[in-house]
Amino acid sequence: MSSLLHITNGDSFTDRLKTLNLKGDIITWREMLCEGKTLTNVGSESFWKTRFDFLHKNYKVTKSSFIEKTLKEYRSLCNHKQQDEIVLWFEYDLFCQINMLAVISWLKTNRKYAQISLVCSGKEDETDTLYALNQLSDEQLLKLYNSKTVLSQDDIEYADYVWQLYCSDNPIRLENLTDFGNYQFEYLSEAIKTHLHRFPSIRNGLNEMENTILRLAVEEQPTNKKAFLGTILQNQGWLGFGDSQYIRALGRLKPLFSSFNPVRLSKHGKEILEGRTSYYSRIQDNDVYLGGALKYNFLYNTATDRILKL
Repeated sequence: MSSLLHITNGDSFTDRLKTLNLKGDIITWREMLCEGKTLTNVGSESFWKTRFDFLHKNYKVTKSSFIEKTLKEYRSLCNHKQQDEIVLWFEYDLFCQINMLAVISWLKTNRKYAQISLVCSGKEDETDTLYALNQLSDEQLLKLYNSKTVLSQDDIEYADYVWQLYCSDNPIRLENLTDFGNYQFEYLSEAIKTHLHRFPSIRNGLNEMENTILRLAVEEQPTNKKAFLGTILQNQGWLGFGDSQYIRALGRLKPLFSSFNPVRLSKHGKEILEGRTSYYSRIQDNDVYLGGALKYNFLYNTATDRILKL
């Protein structure tokens, strides 16, 4: 077994990493902790039970699939005990940054003596474009790898602290974090801001992502649902979500559309987008979690950029 372990953000990048012929074993972190309830004790029985319940209910993930894809890979991580160097491969977006925090929290507890390094893609040139790992050339990936960030104990403690706050029942504590600049997580501040924008706005009861979906429906007038999904994915900013997450979001917003083929908002949908009425009173789901907090127990005030507890 190699003394070096790579932990990647997903299967497609694991396949790519294998082609670079770097030394070390590879483990894929197969989770999406930016959605659904999370518990602080990463890897515990209660943690995985909570995650399976969410994935089964909302994404129809079967028990056998969860065991095969997620738990087997996690057990493989548990069995890699000898590595003295661990390299994390993650990206700038919310999806990746939350997974990264959870992995570091687990490593803090379970791999106290390993050197942990971070390779994180995002701003790679003079443009405003933010890049996923798979969008980079082999040469760019090797350059990132060779200049990887070795995390200090303070960095590791801080990532664990932010993870604890993410899993707490009150996002206001995350909002009050101001010291990101003291630690080596270039994209974490923006990712947390993106997370806070997922709570419903005072203006119309929809969060930033949901408002963006309605706005794109009006501005782009997609001819069908598939084209609409493509447009949403291209305009999602820092979220880093995939098709399945947006299909689920469109299911929640379905009452605000008169048609998906072509894509058209209903009269009520237009009124909500324009802020003339609120969708908040129509939302029946009291069991939607963002980290440890109930989504609809808080409102985001877009005028002051602050979260209010109801």
